[in-house]
Amino acid sequence: MNVKRNFPNSRLRRLRTSDNLIKLVSETSLSSNDLIQPLFIKENLKGTEPIDSMPNILRFSAESVLDEVEDLLNSGINSIALFPVIEESKKDDHGKEALNNSNLICESIQSIKKRFPEIIIIADVALDPYTNHGHDGIIKDNYVDNDLTLDVLKSQSILLAESGADIIAPSDMMDGRIGVIRKALEEANYKNTILLSYAAKYNSKFYGPFRDAVNSAGNLAGASKSSYQMSFHNKNEAIHEVAMDISEGADIVMIKPGMPYLDIISLVKDTFKVPTFAYQVSGEYSMLKLAINKGWLDENVMLESLVGFKRAGADAVLTYAAKEISKEITSK
Repeated sequence: MNVKRNFPNSRLRRLRTSDNLIKLVSETSLSSNDLIQPLFIKENLKGTEPIDSMPNILRFSAESVLDEVEDLLNSGINSIALFPVIEESKKDDHGKEALNNSNLICESIQSIKKRFPEIIIIADVALDPYTNHGHDGIIKDNYVDNDLTLDVLKSQSILLAESGADIIAPSDMMDGRIGVIRKALEEANYKNTILLSYAAKYNSKFYGPFRDAVNSAGNLAGASKSSYQMSFHNKNEAIHEVAMDISEGADIVMIKPGMPYLDIISLVKDTFKVPTFAYQVSGEYSMLKLAINKGWLDENVMLESLVGFKRAGADAVLTYAAKEISKEITSK
């Protein structure tokens, strides 16, 4: 409908004359239920340790993460995404530690679920935290081999489901992995385990602090991630990636990174009408947080950025600022 609105009959500023009026006609809202907190759990760590490239973000021990989860629940956050930081001595070229049913992440999921059964746990499926080369799959002839990697991802997913993960989140970008994992979950009677596919994950330079956080930044060698992650020049390709993953059994799709890809979030949501998540990745978080800490930007810029995700069509956002923003919006 094309309605002609002319001044002075229409004064759009009338609806901006007070904060309560602005809130009353607000088109987009952000709640704690929309936020997911990523957590880094480090092997053989006592207590916590800071991540230099990510202001205010910590690595947690398997014990201290329990206190953090309790604080998150008390702050209104109901969903977490877990990422392991394992010993270098356990990394190899095939990421075999990912298939150890008593590895760091499997035991952490079990201990968190035992104490906090209500928390929603998202478990990452990829090999980069476990490989000595830092890639998401198995390298053969200087190339990340798609089909060899699928076998490992399938087994890794079953272990994570057995450990109690509510949502399995393949972030590797191998072709066909959603179908292989969905079939394996069905056959193992994990029919209600949710698949959150990193369906459109771009080969981005915004991931640097994350690789520092999981100690994979210095390992990348040989093959290029451009052979499996999407080119940031492409938009229509995202539609093909998402369509493939939905057809193979994805329940939720993810766009990563977030802020530079709001057009992709909007396109995917408008096209498929399925639950669509976004990831405000480490580089996005760190550059905003550093600017806030320097006084260059107002602290409300973080909230503004997250509302932007919602406005673009994201149903939920993984963000390292989840806890602080949840506290902020629930205190108002």
